Amino acid sequence: MAIKDTLLYVGKAVTFGLIMAAVFLFVTPLLTDYGSSNLFFQKRGDNGFELSFSKAVRRAAPAVVNIYSLSVNRNQPLNSGSLQGLGSGVIMSKEGYILTNYHVVKKADEIVVALQDGRKFTSEVVGSDPVTDLAVLKVEGDTLPIVPINLGVPAQVGDVVLAIGNPYNLGQTITQGIISATGRNGLSSGYLDFLQTDAAINAGNSGGALIDTSGQLIGINTAAFQIGGEGGGHGINFAIPIKLAHSIMGKLIKDGRVIRGALGITGEPVGPVIAQILNLPDLTGVVITGVDPHGPAAQAQLQARDVITKFEGEAVPGVEMLMDRIAESTPNKQVTMTIIRKGKVYDVPVTIGENVVEETE
Repeated sequence: MAIKDTLLYVGKAVTFGLIMAAVFLFVTPLLTDYGSSNLFFQKRGDNGFELSFSKAVRRAAPAVVNIYSLSVNRNQPLNSGSLQGLGSGVIMSKEGYILTNYHVVKKADEIVVALQDGRKFTSEVVGSDPVTDLAVLKVEGDTLPIVPINLGVPAQVGDVVLAIGNPYNLGQTITQGIISATGRNGLSSGYLDFLQTDAAINAGNSGGALIDTSGQLIGINTAAFQIGGEGGGHGINFAIPIKLAHSIMGKLIKDGRVIRGALGITGEPVGPVIAQILNLPDLTGVVITGVDPHGPAAQAQLQARDVITKFEGEAVPGVEMLMDRIAESTPNKQVTMTIIRKGKVYDVPVTIGENVVEETE
């Protein structure tokens, strides 16, 4: 019996050893291939594999351009223009469309785009959107580098990211960090929809690329958190998510501006106190707190303290979703809103107006 147990034990050990050897022989080539081809683990001399994002940078950096805006003295128009500002931009298509920030180009009389390969172009503004601080430029050129994007993979908190831009006109610079927080809803209205990162974003980085470790564009760098006049440096910086930026870009290319619907209301989410005061069945919906007397909501006789529970049959969970649906609606389109007023449910037809945004000086 003891001999049988011993043979069984030895047999199990031998079998396990053979299995592990086979796994090792199978996995080792895969690890070697992974290390040599992975975008951030690369073999460096005799030191084995070291962490590097150089392949990601090489994929995206050529498409990140330096933008110089020039202003002309109207009293002396024959004199050369002075540098009004500088920033960055990202080439999005082979047709030469470039995404950047609105604040980078809003006061420019002439815009010069400089590529990393040394080429320079004078560009024109296709359209701008002050609400999301985005603008689209266009240049005419051959074999333009294009940034890789993937709209189907949203950035998540904790993702490693790289910011590419031209801070303080030092030349193209790469900074690294993580996604610290992500926005919520508001893909058309622009409310609360930023990526927060601790990757350094300084003056001149605005309009540049925020990429992931595969080199794909995930956002357009736009601002650093500031307190008073002390500037940034807090590790709290913001980028516009690529899904929002790409959507706005398409609208700017099509119409030269972003056409948004408007209802003329302000509202807040239904909380426990409001639900109890208004005798509501649950805590979903948006309670109207103010109505523009000249807006579409007033014309439809919506009132303060009305609670909007559905928009075109879709349940309204909160303010951001409602504002987003309104912004996405075509002006002059009639929509049906379900409201609760004094405990009774009504379906109210409303004709959407247009949200006219004036450009800031």
